[in-house]
Amino acid sequence: MNPSQSLPLFPLHSTLLPGAALGLRVFEARYLDLVRECGRNGGTFGVCLILQGEEVGAPAVPAAWGVEALIEDFDVGADGVLVLRLRGARRFHVEKTHVRDNGLVMAQVRWCDPDSDDELHPEHALLGLLLERILEQAGGEFASAGPAQLDQAAWVGWRLAELLPLQEPQRLQVLQENDVHLRLEHLLAWIPGFEAPPETDL
Repeated sequence: MNPSQSLPLFPLHSTLLPGAALGLRVFEARYLDLVRECGRNGGTFGVCLILQGEEVGAPAVPAAWGVEALIEDFDVGADGVLVLRLRGARRFHVEKTHVRDNGLVMAQVRWCDPDSDDELHPEHALLGLLLERILEQAGGEFASAGPAQLDQAAWVGWRLAELLPLQEPQRLQVLQENDVHLRLEHLLAWIPGFEAPPETDL
């Protein structure tokens, strides 16, 4: 079983997914301190969807599932606000939380096992084709994805959850599912008019 670890949280009204990029403006003292601390000791923090509360002010109530955020780049905007580019890494489950004096939410988390490298099941092959079409039209950093990635169940699931126009609770539902194939089943059910072909007896 994976050991638990203390991890600072940055609750947001959006869900960070493994492999996905996220831009984040940081201006509150507690989060500026967090970024400085991460810079000094090479640490990371977790992003969780807010279930109750706001991103600023009083500590919000975070979801029990989240993703480790790696800082890929940073800049200072024209208004003087720190802007981070984050990349989603490992999934985790929050076991308990407490709030520091400065309002920062600290969590005791247990890391989830890495995704399997299973290929798409035949009933999910159309999802791979759908993702390929989306990437062709949208461009971006994943536009050059090759057949190996487009046939990997976990990668296809995360990219579709990132790119499809889902509600944040739907993305959270995908995030907390450990089975890579069940994630794809959720996505299939949420795409209007998109159904896998019926099975045929041979």
